[in-house]
Amino acid sequence: MNSVYENGFSENYQVQQSYFPLRRGGRLTLFQDAHITDGSLPKIKIDEGISYEHGKCWEENCRAMIEARDFIYILGWSVYHKVVLVREPASQLYDDESLMLGDLLKKKSEQGVRVLMLIWKDKTSFNKFFGKSKGLMKSHDKETHKFFKDSTVRCMLAPRFTNSTFRNFKEQCVIVDTQGDANNRKLTAFLGGLDLCGGRYDTPEHRLYRDRDTVFKDDFHNPSTVHHGPREPWHDLHCRLEGPAAHDVLTNFKQRWRKACEWAETRILINRMLGWEKHMLDIDQIPWITSPSTTFPTEDDPSLWVSNEDDPQTWHTQVFRSIDSGSLKGFPEDADAAYRDNLVFDKNLVIDRSIEIAYIQAIRSAQRFIYIENQYFIGSSYAWPSDQDAGANNLVPIEIALKIASKIRARERFTVYIVIPMWPEGRTDSMSVEQILYWQRQTMKMMYRVVAQELQFSQIEDAHPTDYLNFYWLGTREEFQENEAGPSTLASSSSPSHKKVDRFMIYVHSKGMIVDDEYVMIGSANINQRSLAGSRDTEIAIGSYQPHYILNKRKDHPCGQVYGYRMSLWAEHIGAIKSCFKAPEGLDCVRCINDIAERNWRRYTTDEFTRLQGHIIKYPVDIDLNGQVNPLPGFEDFPDVDGLIGGTRSGKLPRQLTT
Repeated sequence: MNSVYENGFSENYQVQQSYFPLRRGGRLTLFQDAHITDGSLPKIKIDEGISYEHGKCWEENCRAMIEARDFIYILGWSVYHKVVLVREPASQLYDDESLMLGDLLKKKSEQGVRVLMLIWKDKTSFNKFFGKSKGLMKSHDKETHKFFKDSTVRCMLAPRFTNSTFRNFKEQCVIVDTQGDANNRKLTAFLGGLDLCGGRYDTPEHRLYRDRDTVFKDDFHNPSTVHHGPREPWHDLHCRLEGPAAHDVLTNFKQRWRKACEWAETRILINRMLGWEKHMLDIDQIPWITSPSTTFPTEDDPSLWVSNEDDPQTWHTQVFRSIDSGSLKGFPEDADAAYRDNLVFDKNLVIDRSIEIAYIQAIRSAQRFIYIENQYFIGSSYAWPSDQDAGANNLVPIEIALKIASKIRARERFTVYIVIPMWPEGRTDSMSVEQILYWQRQTMKMMYRVVAQELQFSQIEDAHPTDYLNFYWLGTREEFQENEAGPSTLASSSSPSHKKVDRFMIYVHSKGMIVDDEYVMIGSANINQRSLAGSRDTEIAIGSYQPHYILNKRKDHPCGQVYGYRMSLWAEHIGAIKSCFKAPEGLDCVRCINDIAERNWRRYTTDEFTRLQGHIIKYPVDIDLNGQVNPLPGFEDFPDVDGLIGGTRSGKLPRQLTT
């Protein structure tokens, strides 16, 4: 093992090859799902004699926007003005009439708050005199832009600035001013996987039919069903960031906004006359907003700290991105300057690919376990058993496999848990979904082959590859009361027969990783080439840890906020908290979770309604001692919908679209 990584994380851990440096003195709040109802998850004890606090993402986001006095900046793949942020009657904000996002933003703008929105422009959506289309992604970009057109809200649609139609920008960020010390204001940033659009609101219960006429009214979303089928439950990760690193998130927005102003829908001359770029506030000139001092251009400015270094609850945070100079204004224009800023200069583009670098370094630093939730898991195609030229060259999957192999060789326990959707969102028999599933299966095959070969080489007795590496998905079943609508029909993709269903997958849209209960990464980036290349989709993420909860400092298992977050996620997914969960690298833990996941698969697939324990389910593949990945006997197709679980390769779709 490289000596740089052999001791794991330290209280000064950082990624050197990053545009943004490590920031100290911060505060981080971790969210799972859009909302958590009180009492729906068990209390989790962490160190210092306190309980982990289950955050309420959309409610806290809404409160921050309501209380903003100077600015609200929103950056997003999809922002829908009709989305309702607070829906549960028990919420203190429930009776507020301005909780529909568009109305709230208009109201704040009329109060004098500067509201700027930068939304991805889907090139396939249009509303012209000869026709209209919601676009392939149905992101409501044109509807939202039209809603704000005659208001004081500045809403700009910006495409991903490449020659390809199929490139997205996906940084889901909200940046607002919030109450600081005394009468001062400070920056707060929300970022992660949750878009402010339809279909995203959910809770750990993940209801299918219940409350469709109340909590989920006018918010039905399920691309795989007919209109009256089950809603698609949604699981996501998000966070709230305060302190110096929030200013780096603001810097990203400024760079994105300034570039978009050059390519606004109006002509450049008219755009300059309207002064869109000038709508960005210069917070350095607003005395009551705490701003960075010029004395600290690249290091921490203690005046921005929201916690002291001797506070056990302080956080160290670093902002990472996947983006290039085609989508922002502010990168250096020559190669030498780019290298000094830890950027890559390639084909006249300056590229920031620090998200992949951060993943790699965290994986290499891992000592005991890795827990990942991600919408996709594709990469390291050069090591696949076939299709090595697919172009999915990111290193994340091979780095995980090699980390496991190194621990096996060292005779040390190490476990990796990976949670993904059962299938990518969309019709399971579509070419794009089938090809993504095929690439994902190739990635699994490569990883299990590496693990199995090392087990055989190291002559580890009575061991199986799934003792070290496992893939799961999330699902739910819902029993109906007599006064509720019964199970409705689910559209079979190619057959006229529709099937009655009381079950459906929970769509995992998360983009996060927890390492050793010490380090957490959350953002908008998937684990695939599109998100990690830097020159394709644009992404943002953070890596963060509490320096007082590092194993090298405490000499025992750290039980800080990162530990509490993992246990909270596992309580949601597994439906219980067991003592073995405190040592997730242990064989007892992984086998316990696998037993529950396999039992849940049998309960999910039986025709008779059977309640699941939590939501975690074994991904439907069979792994043998040699690491061969095969279909589960009798389950080559998905339950209830058409489509091969292992996917198929398409010769018609460009590989850059699906990798």
